[in-house]
Amino acid sequence: MTIEDFALLFTRGIGSRGAAHLIDYFGSAEALFGASRAELIEGARLRTELAERILAREGMSLAEREIKYCRKHNIRALAATDEEYPSLLRDTPDRPHVLFVCGDVTALAGSMLSVVGTRAMTPHGQHITTSLVGDLATMVDDLVVVSGLAYGVDAAAHRAALAHGVRTVAVVANALPDVTPAAHRSLADDILRNGGAIVSELHSATRQNGTFFLARNRIIAGLSAATLVAESPASGGSLATADIADSYHRVVLALPGRASDSASFGSNNLIRTGKARLVLTAADVLEDVGWQCSVPTQSCTESETLQLTDAQSRIYDIISSEQTIDMDTLLARSSMSFGELSMVIMELELKGVIRCLAGRKYEKI
Repeated sequence: MTIEDFALLFTRGIGSRGAAHLIDYFGSAEALFGASRAELIEGARLRTELAERILAREGMSLAEREIKYCRKHNIRALAATDEEYPSLLRDTPDRPHVLFVCGDVTALAGSMLSVVGTRAMTPHGQHITTSLVGDLATMVDDLVVVSGLAYGVDAAAHRAALAHGVRTVAVVANALPDVTPAAHRSLADDILRNGGAIVSELHSATRQNGTFFLARNRIIAGLSAATLVAESPASGGSLATADIADSYHRVVLALPGRASDSASFGSNNLIRTGKARLVLTAADVLEDVGWQCSVPTQSCTESETLQLTDAQSRIYDIISSEQTIDMDTLLARSSMSFGELSMVIMELELKGVIRCLAGRKYEKI
C-alpha cells in the first residue's frame, strides 16, 4: 500500500470501475501517477480534465491525512495490488481499490461464505441460520462467515459463527473505526476479539448520507465463494446481494421457508426461479460450493445423526422404526403439539437425517 494508492482514492471523478481499469492498465498506482499526459489520455483513454487531476496529484494532501488517520485508529488499508487483498474480491470488476480493515486481515483468506437476509428475522429463520452455521463449523476447518452487521439475519450469522468458534467478517457502510448500527458496537468488538475483521471501502472524509448500503453489498458478495440467503421477503437488500453474487458468477444458495410465510417469499422465489440452489443441510453447501469436508464423509454423517437433542432423538427413533410414517401418527406417538412437532421435523430435515414424502409422510434417510 503506497501513498499513490490513497491518492487514487481521493482523485475526483474516479470510481471503483475507473480505478480498476487504471490499475489493470498501468499495473500499480505508482505507475499511474508516474505516467505522462499522452499515456493517460491516449493510452488509458481518460478525459482530459481527469488526466490533468492525476498529473497535478490533487489527491496527495488528502492521502497524507488519511494515512495519519489510519495509524491513529489502528486501521489497516489494503490496496487491490497488495498480496493480502482478498483474492476473490480482486476478481470483481467493481472492486474497491482500497479496503480498510480493523482486526485480523488473515480472516479475509479463509473459506468464506456470505450469509444475508431480512432485518425482520423470524424465530424460524434464526433457528435454521444458527443451526446451519453450527453444522458447517464442524465440517470446514477454515470457514469464515461474512455478513453486514445489520439487524436480523446479519447479526444472527455473526453470533452463530462466534458461538461455534468460527471467524467472521462484517462489511459496514461507514468509515472505520465506527460501525453501523451503533447498537452493534459490542458485537463488532466480539468479532475483533475472536480473530475476525470489520471492513469498509469508505475513507474518513466520507459524508454519510445513507446511500452506501447497496455498494457495500457488492463487497459482501465479492468476498465469498457463495452467498446464502437465509430468509428474505419479496424485496430487500439481500436479494440485491444475491443478484450481485450471480453477476460475479458466484454460487447463490437459499434456505427454504414456509410457503405462507411472507418473510420467506424472496428466498423461496430465488429457489423457484432457479436463481439459487436449495439448501437443507451443511452437506448441501459443501457440495454446491465444492468445498471438502474437514473429516471423512462418514464421520460427518455420523456426527450430524448423533448430535440430536432429546426431542430430535425421540422423533428420529419413531420415524426410524417405520418404513414411512405420517404426521397424524407422529402426533399421536410423540405427545407433542403440532407446532413443537413441526419444528423438530424441520430441524431433522435440515440435519439431513429424514425427508418428507408426498402426503406429509416421513422416512429416515
